[in-house]
Amino acid sequence: MTGLDVRGLRRSYGDVPVLQGLDLTVPAGALTAVVGPSGCGKTTLLRLVAGFDRPGAGTVTIDGRAVTGPGVLVAPERRRIGYVTQDGTLFPHLTVARNITFGLPRRERRARHRVAELLELVGLDPAHADRRPDELSGGQQQRVALARALAPRPALVLLDEPFSSLDTELRASTRRAVVDALAAAGTTTVLVTHDQAEALSLAGRVAVMRDGIVVQEGPPAELYRRPGDRGVAAFLGEIVELPARLVEPGSRNGATVLVRPEQLTLTAGGDAGMIAEVLDVAFYGPYAEVRARTTEGTVVRARCPGHLVPEPGARVGISVTGAVL
Repeated sequence: MTGLDVRGLRRSYGDVPVLQGLDLTVPAGALTAVVGPSGCGKTTLLRLVAGFDRPGAGTVTIDGRAVTGPGVLVAPERRRIGYVTQDGTLFPHLTVARNITFGLPRRERRARHRVAELLELVGLDPAHADRRPDELSGGQQQRVALARALAPRPALVLLDEPFSSLDTELRASTRRAVVDALAAAGTTTVLVTHDQAEALSLAGRVAVMRDGIVVQEGPPAELYRRPGDRGVAAFLGEIVELPARLVEPGSRNGATVLVRPEQLTLTAGGDAGMIAEVLDVAFYGPYAEVRARTTEGTVVRARCPGHLVPEPGARVGISVTGAVL
């Protein structure tokens, strides 16, 4: 079943096109991450899905119900959408409990058990209910913002860069708690993020945007290992270009293939594969980035375990594992 279906969505500001016939399918109950370079239209997409802006053309369907299309424009408050922004936008003068219940019908705002359920769902102690936002950490505020978005039992939750303002430690714990809460609630979710690693590690599906359209979408591993073009490959992670000779019948020589740095295996002594000299090493603890120059003059970057780091100037062999592009 489809939770969100977007077809042919277009939006221009003046003479500048932002979305150019965008298509996107989000399975019901799943989390799909939308990534792409700045200015590609990610936030515009969310605004159109939420109903904050009107498209020039196209349709938006949520849980089988058209909310945007020819002759149809459902108001934002009637779309059953939860929206969480980068800073959470909690009301500073209200308690956590009143923030969470703010958008509920009046008869439901006093349901303390519902507040406790939502706080537990997002990994917070129900005792936080009587605190104010300035008494919470940034990560706790984002969890409260999610609880508020989930309170009316929305058909769809939109997350617009919700973790980018948090420091590294808070970001890791908060995004895991948020994703677990969304999965437990069975909520269809769209996450817009500029962090490719975040998208690949959290989402069940990833959609890559470029120039106002989705150029490829699918499971994270599929996009990372089998990108549709060089642009998608480079956007989702570092690539290494290698000169190659194709051995298939009728293939031309002088080709270039693309691999990921972790596909290059270094062998001490330079007695296997391509022969290279290590130029420099960036050590990160569990792993290291090694830059080396082959005897043909090609400079490559490889990634190796931290306990197998060669010294600059060392002679190594480089072999490729896995499929190449």
